[in-house]
Amino acid sequence: MGKTLVLTEKPSVGREVAKILNCNQKDNGCFRGPKYIVAWALGHLVTLADPESYDSKYKTWRLEDLPMLPEKMDLVVMKETSKQYAVVKNLMRSPEIDDLIIATDAGREGELVARWIMKKAGWRKPIKRLWISSLTERAIKEGFNNLKPGKDYEALYAAAECRAEADWLVGLNVTRALTCKYNAQLSAGRVQTPTLAMVVERENEIKQFIPKDYWSINALANSYTLRWQDTNGQTRLFDKNKADALVSKLNGQTGEVVEVKKEAKKELPPLAYDLTELQRDANRRYGFSAKTTSSVMQQLYENHKLVTYPRTDSRYISEDIVSTLPERLKSVALGPYVDLARGILRNKPIITKRFVDGSKVSDHHAIIPTEQPPTLSRLSSEELKIYDLIVRRFLAVLSPGFEYEQTLVKVVIRGEIFTAKGKVVKHIGWRKVYDGREDWDDEGANGEKDQNLPEIFKGEILKNLQVKLVPGKTKPPARHTEATLLSAMEHPGKLINDRKLREAMDQSHGLGTPATRAEIIEKLFNSFYMNRQGKEIIPTSKGIQLIGLVPPELKSPELTAKWEQQLTEISRSRSNSQEFLKGMRRYTTQLVSTVIGSTQTFRHDNLTRTKCPECGKFLLQVKGKKGEMYVCQDRECGYRKGISQTSNARCPECHKKMEIKGEGQNKLFTCVCGYREKLSAFTKRREAEKGTSSKRDVSTFLKNQKEDKLINTALADALAQLKFKK
Repeated sequence: MGKTLVLTEKPSVGREVAKILNCNQKDNGCFRGPKYIVAWALGHLVTLADPESYDSKYKTWRLEDLPMLPEKMDLVVMKETSKQYAVVKNLMRSPEIDDLIIATDAGREGELVARWIMKKAGWRKPIKRLWISSLTERAIKEGFNNLKPGKDYEALYAAAECRAEADWLVGLNVTRALTCKYNAQLSAGRVQTPTLAMVVERENEIKQFIPKDYWSINALANSYTLRWQDTNGQTRLFDKNKADALVSKLNGQTGEVVEVKKEAKKELPPLAYDLTELQRDANRRYGFSAKTTSSVMQQLYENHKLVTYPRTDSRYISEDIVSTLPERLKSVALGPYVDLARGILRNKPIITKRFVDGSKVSDHHAIIPTEQPPTLSRLSSEELKIYDLIVRRFLAVLSPGFEYEQTLVKVVIRGEIFTAKGKVVKHIGWRKVYDGREDWDDEGANGEKDQNLPEIFKGEILKNLQVKLVPGKTKPPARHTEATLLSAMEHPGKLINDRKLREAMDQSHGLGTPATRAEIIEKLFNSFYMNRQGKEIIPTSKGIQLIGLVPPELKSPELTAKWEQQLTEISRSRSNSQEFLKGMRRYTTQLVSTVIGSTQTFRHDNLTRTKCPECGKFLLQVKGKKGEMYVCQDRECGYRKGISQTSNARCPECHKKMEIKGEGQNKLFTCVCGYREKLSAFTKRREAEKGTSSKRDVSTFLKNQKEDKLINTALADALAQLKFKK
């Protein structure tokens, strides 16, 4: 009897699966056992072929050769991982293998990883699918006891392949068109361009915003503050004369309490986390980038096995998970969570449709802790913060509602209405999980804040009220942070004015997926289209210009989100993949024509007055990951030279990393705070500080400063090597 080949996505997962399946014999790129052989990919081993593999003319980038629309997309083995592909291919073609279990990540991209390898290797034997939401030993064993037929996931594979081909068609064609047309390294993509467009649009709104002065009127009554409002409930006055007249009329007057309204209110717990909501919270609280949160989550899922599958878009669990909740609560009943978890277990978890709703679970349920008890001391600072967010949200969801009494007081002073709002907590409920410190919105629709109110009675007279004017200024819309940009990508419908279209968009899946949004945002930073300033995101001149140059269709969030919706429909066998790809080909042709027909120009905002020694054109000054360099503006020339690099040496005044400029003995250490130091002075200071340091130590230090490389995508690296004709 033959063996079963199990294909995982990464070696770390392969090792865990091998242990459970008794595959203890280590071989080249796999583990062997009596019944199974466990092999792994290294992410993608196979990818779509480059344009030049279809026709040698594509080696040179020319507008007249666009669009590139291969009749059939070919697959090629990736050079970097070709050895591991050979291992997997030989196993797939081995007569000792009878069938295959796909055990790659249980999602769209994971399916693509496995299916492309199988397609390239010519796999024709039976397939089964391991579909699990956590990597604990129990979850893996249960998964192997409940393997799914491979056929069940063919539609998911079709959607994944459509996504990859669509991105190839749009991304490569429009990038070549823009680069050739404007002789500049410009790139565009099906999802990245509308995402950048939202950042640029927000910046335009801020630049066009004209602040206005306004005034509000407060009255001080005993220990609380009342705020004036007009008959429509508005509290702001934009007419200073009218505001002054009201203060003169009301100051020192008597008021009467005409209404005291008390209302019991209940605030239900928040929904559980999906990846996007977790990324938003981590950015708001800790300033983590979306990419950092994704990476930390992968560690918690894969290495520590403390959380369920991270790349989910669901905030609910299915009914079959309910029976596991007590064990999950016991596993987190330690350290700062012990009393909270035991309290929930003692009173029984609150199970409602707000958390348990199988109809709202797609491929994976919400992110929750596994039943594996954590060793908190083994977690890094970042892992602890993300794990803490997940555990507390899990405990909050299973807790009762937050109950309070809201009081509204209405006072009339000489015919003018003033109000005050107060809140009295009756039952802290789920907010106890956050020690009552969880931020919540204490402002009503008119901006009136809740305050602690004394006992107030209807008919009460308030004498000699101190009425004063409070000036204010209208504020422009806030710049995007990664948290708000993730929200905008998830719900781009909020940015659309047309009501019907907006409602349709609210039902769609937004720009990208939870698994890809972080990568898209990071790519925009790495391509110098936008920068971080603290938590704020600011588009660069290059990014703003790009949005002005790309075809309007490619900037449209609604169109791109509709493509994503179609991919979801394909994954559910409700839409035809070939029709989708035909549409993408038509779309690509239209985009390329628009770029070629444009009369606009691109201006390099980083142009220097230093001439290229090879072609004489002015050089661009480019900021890379580890310093700055000169790059020729003519990509056909390709000249580049490093001019500075960030060192590991700290400034003695502000302790930030210094940059090294110049060559040889003329090297100069400089800091953003203004501190400058010659190499000779730096050497002496190092010797004085360390005592044992020598010139050799300094020389070794300088050698260890790796040469600068541009922050670049694989596409940009390809761009740097190409030759093209205008």
